[in-house]
Amino acid sequence: MRASGVKRKLTVILVADVVGFSRLMGVDEEATLATLNSYREIMVGLIAAHDGRVVSTTGDGLLAEFPSAVEAMRSAVEIQENIKTRNRELPDDRKMRLRIGVNLGDVMVEGDDLYGDGVNVAARLETIADPGGICVAGTVYDQVKNKLDLEYKNLGEQKVKNIADAVRAYAVLLGPPEAVSAGIDSGPPPLPRRPSIAVLPFANFSGDPEQEYFSDGITEDIITGLSKISGLLVVARNSSFVYKGKAENVQQVGQDLGVKHVLEGSVRKVGERVRITAQLVDAETGYHLWAERYDRELTDIFELQDEITGNIVAALEVKLTAGEHEQVTHRYTENMEAYDLFLQARECRLIHTREAMAQARAMFEQAIAHDPDFAGAYAELSHLYLINWHHQWSDAPKDLDHAYELVKKAVALDESLPEAHTYLGWIDVWRGRHAEAVTEAKRAIEIDPNFAEGYARLAEILTFAGKPEEGIELMKKAMRLNPHYFGWYLFALGHAYYLAGEPGEATATLRRAVVRSPNFLPAHLILAAVHGEAGEIEEARAAVAEILRISPRYCLELVTRRPYSDEAVLERLIDALGKAGLPGI
Repeated sequence: MRASGVKRKLTVILVADVVGFSRLMGVDEEATLATLNSYREIMVGLIAAHDGRVVSTTGDGLLAEFPSAVEAMRSAVEIQENIKTRNRELPDDRKMRLRIGVNLGDVMVEGDDLYGDGVNVAARLETIADPGGICVAGTVYDQVKNKLDLEYKNLGEQKVKNIADAVRAYAVLLGPPEAVSAGIDSGPPPLPRRPSIAVLPFANFSGDPEQEYFSDGITEDIITGLSKISGLLVVARNSSFVYKGKAENVQQVGQDLGVKHVLEGSVRKVGERVRITAQLVDAETGYHLWAERYDRELTDIFELQDEITGNIVAALEVKLTAGEHEQVTHRYTENMEAYDLFLQARECRLIHTREAMAQARAMFEQAIAHDPDFAGAYAELSHLYLINWHHQWSDAPKDLDHAYELVKKAVALDESLPEAHTYLGWIDVWRGRHAEAVTEAKRAIEIDPNFAEGYARLAEILTFAGKPEEGIELMKKAMRLNPHYFGWYLFALGHAYYLAGEPGEATATLRRAVVRSPNFLPAHLILAAVHGEAGEIEEARAAVAEILRISPRYCLELVTRRPYSDEAVLERLIDALGKAGLPGI
């Protein structure tokens, strides 16, 4: 039944916005407005040429709708190509670049205006797009992927502001991405010489959406077990879970992630019994190397995981080194209630809001109550207190100390947990114990040679410890293990480039970082420093404006807390940020 007076329809929404418009206006208002009006005429013409309708033009933005996803995409590509051509006539500091987001969704219609999530998603996708680029929703990609001669990069599930569900997003590859100049591989990773595998999220066949955490947890534990095998390259959970809920071609997944094999399967949990199916596929040929179905009691879940891992190792003919068999069959706990709470908490923390983190903390604490020797729960609880301290989500100044106590207990209970050593190393950095931090972080990747986050955190620790060149190489390794890497990976790489004396690489990488994660303050901070040091005052002040947008009271005094081992590095950063215009207090 439709509410009185409210009309709805399914349509394709295009949202465009100018990158750095405030900065351009600050330099020359009249010239900027003239360029904007000229470019807007181009856009309106190309939208009309593809049967689109301009809904509104507010400030430097534009909203349009199309009856066809194909025509909307053609229009978006032609707009960006035309703007790029026109920009060649302008000096670098006057070029006007657009970001475009495209979504297919349901909208509310009121007169000539459109409202609702269909519009909001397009607007959020626009903020994810690179300058001069296009970002589209999965709904659009599904309509156009086989109809247009374009290439796309899967950005995975994106959490966007004020939208309840994550949005599947794709970047349209219009030309060589900026990442090439920053030394980041722009195409699919090459196949390694050693056996390689991606474990796709096991489908939840329990008939209860509330059991999703359980199937995801089983998948993650299989990834964790396999990743401890030095003779295998195992893609990180974050990149594997990009394909959750999608009917992707296994061969395409193999190409995207740079692996020779893919494991897929399903989990059905009913009462005290569980059924798991698993099949190992050759990603080059699509041939099934091995498949099995298991029906077991829930209390046998750990033995079942070990059996699946063992069958994969046998099928791939991987030889385990001394001690690896014990690592692969490692168990978090024997207590099923504790394990179930642990899986729920681990799933909850992925939402990454203050409320979700608090809920996850409570569940990890309940898991510990069921099993006081549950080392994994202590480690993850420590990490949540560390996040709480970093984000200043709590008034408790002792959160860092509490995180330290918890992770030390985790290591004491089980020295073989790579996550615990990584968390301990990261806490040690902020406590000014750089040598100890490096030792702990290196121990994590000794235990788990495929631990992408372990390599990334070690890279950050080495950068703070005065060894940014080592940090650069480790970040690239982390990106190989996690091809759909987090935005903070780009920050860490850009930070290392900056301290290694490579400002061009730092700038290109950090620009991608702030596009991917526009509210990640440290990326804007180092970008401001790079520009400030280079005397690029306009760009530096634009970066400072972003810092103050995110945290209005941020100042140089807070920068002094950054944990560099060398006081001269901190002084260099403060001097550069002072030139950029960051307030002193």
